[in-house]
Amino acid sequence: MLTCKDFLHELSDYLDQSLDADIRTKLESHISECPNCWVIADTTRKTIQIYKGMDPYPVPADVQSRLMQALERKIAAKQKE
Repeated sequence: MLTCKDFLHELSDYLDQSLDADIRTKLESHISECPNCWVIADTTRKTIQIYKGMDPYPVPADVQSRLMQALERKIAAKQKE
């Protein structure tokens, strides 16, 4: 039986339909029994559909700078552990 963690690990391949039939069947069984994973899969699928046809929009420089700083802090904190 798959766990939610297993499902999240396979989510991208599941949505891309690049899994073998056995794993796909197991994931679909999990989704049918787990409302949280169903919501994640459904929301992610819908988000991809919405953004698929849109033109890329550049991230504003100040947002990119703050994001990079946050990532650097996170990496530095992990390295200290």
